[in-house]
Amino acid sequence: MSYPSQFLFFSTGFIVVLFIRQHYFLANKINVTNTITPPHTLNNGLLLLHHNASTTADYKTALTKSILFFEAQRSGRLPRNQRMKWRANSALRDGMDAKVNLVGGYHDAGDNVKFGFPMAYTITMLAWGVVEFHPYLRKANELENAYQAIKWGANYLIKAHPSPNVLYAAVGDGMSDHECWQRPEDMTTPRTAYKIDHKHPGADIAGETAAAFAASSIAFKYSDPSYSNILLKHAKQLFDFARHNPGVYSDSIPAARHFYPSSGYQDELLWAAAWLYRVTNNKIYADFIAKTTYLGGTRSMFSWDDKFVGFQVLIAREVLSGGLLAQNLDFKRYIDSAEEFICNCVGIGNNNVMKTKGGLLWFTGFGNLQYVNSASFVISAYADYIAAAKLNLVCSGGTLAPPQLIKFAQSQMDYILGLNPKGMSYMVGYGSNYPKKVHHRAASIVSIKKYKKFVTCEEGFSWMNRSEPNPNVVEGAVVGGPDQDDNHEDSRDNYQQNEPATATNAPIVGVLARLI
Repeated sequence: MSYPSQFLFFSTGFIVVLFIRQHYFLANKINVTNTITPPHTLNNGLLLLHHNASTTADYKTALTKSILFFEAQRSGRLPRNQRMKWRANSALRDGMDAKVNLVGGYHDAGDNVKFGFPMAYTITMLAWGVVEFHPYLRKANELENAYQAIKWGANYLIKAHPSPNVLYAAVGDGMSDHECWQRPEDMTTPRTAYKIDHKHPGADIAGETAAAFAASSIAFKYSDPSYSNILLKHAKQLFDFARHNPGVYSDSIPAARHFYPSSGYQDELLWAAAWLYRVTNNKIYADFIAKTTYLGGTRSMFSWDDKFVGFQVLIAREVLSGGLLAQNLDFKRYIDSAEEFICNCVGIGNNNVMKTKGGLLWFTGFGNLQYVNSASFVISAYADYIAAAKLNLVCSGGTLAPPQLIKFAQSQMDYILGLNPKGMSYMVGYGSNYPKKVHHRAASIVSIKKYKKFVTCEEGFSWMNRSEPNPNVVEGAVVGGPDQDDNHEDSRDNYQQNEPATATNAPIVGVLARLI
C-alpha cells in the first residue's frame, strides 16, 4: 500500500506572450554571466548533469518494462493479449453490492484494493506522458501499449461514474485486505464499493478523475475521436460536480482515510480546470482559475495528493505558448511557482530539495521514488516548454538551458536504473541486480496457473514470509527506493522501500520516453 506524502481572457494573446518573452529575455540576459558551466561547482546533484553518456541506461528497455508493469496491476477479466502471463482473471463481482459494474481498473500497489484517488492520478500522468511525448513513444514502438495502459484505467473510471453526480471512489476494504496475504485471483476479503455524491462530497477525487478524463481525451483525440469525446463528457460532468460540492473524499469515505487521505481539494479543482481549458479552450475554465485566490505557492513535492505543481506547469505552458490569454490576473505567479519548484529540485533555488550522497532527490522515507519520478516528469516537460519559447530557466543560483534540465532528469533515471552507490536497479526486471522480494501479493505467491490450489488468507503469509525470491517477476515495477543514505533492504515486509505503486510508475513512462 502506498501511503500519503505528505484570466479573464482577451481575444489576442500576442501582448501577453510578448510581455512574458521580454521578461524572460531580459532576465536571461541579466543573468547570463551566472549560467552554470560547469554545474559541478554547485552540488553533487548538478554534478550528475554531465555524467558520461556511455554510462547511461537502456531507456528503451526500461520504457517497455515500465508500461508492462501496469498489466501486473490489472483487475478484472484479462484480455487475450495480456503479456503478464502469470496473472489471471480476478474480482469479477466488483460492484455487485452496489448493483453497478465495477469490474476492471488497477490495484494501486502490492495489495488488492482499488483506490480511485491514486488510480485517477495514475491515468492523468500516463495521459500527460502521451500528450507531451507521443513522438518518442511512437519511435520506441510503445505508443499503443501506453494507450492500452490508459484505456484500462479510463474504462474503469467510466464505469465508476454511472451518473453525473455519483463517482465510486474505492472497491475493497483496506483494513481487512491488509490482514490477509492473497493472490488477487483468490481474494476472500470484502469488496465493498464506496461512492461520493451530493450527500457525501469529494471534490478532490472528482476533480482528479475529471483531470484524468480530460488529459486522456487529449491523448486519444486523433487516434480515437469518439472515445475522446466520451472521456471529455465525463470530465465536464465531474468538474461541475466537484466545484459545486466542495469537500474532502476521505472525510466522506473513512475507509480510505488510513491509506490515501486527501490534504485538500483546491489543487485538484485547479488541475482539472487547467486540463479542461487545454482540451476545450473554453473561457469557463479560465474564469474559474482566475477567480481562485489560493494557487498553492511554491510546493515541496508533486504527488497523487498535491497537484499544485502540475497545475502551475500546465498554466505556465499555456502562457508561454500563447494558448492562455490573460487579463486582470497576475499570470506570472504561475511561472514563478513552477520554476521555483524546478530550481529547488535541480539544486539552485531558494529552498533546495535534499539529495542523497549518490545524487538522488530526497523527499521522504516512504516511497521516495514516487516523488522523484513526478518531479523528473515536470522538469522534462518544462524543459520542452521553455525550449519552444526559446528561453532558459532562471534561478536564484544561476541559469540552466533546457538540455541541462533534461540531463538532470536523466541523472535521476540513471540512478533508479542502477547508476547508484549500490549498483542496484530499483526497477524490477531491469538488469540483473534488482529487488527480488518485492512487497507484492500477486508476485510473491506462485501463479494460479501453476498452483491452482486456493490460497487462504492465512496461508498466504507463509508465502510472504519465505526467504526465497518472489516466484513471479513483476517486471517494470519501480519500488519505493533507497533511504537517505543510498541503502536499501530487499525484504517483503519493507513496504516503505520495497513496494511498487501505479502512482510511482505513471510519471516515469513519460520521462523514459523523452530520454530515448
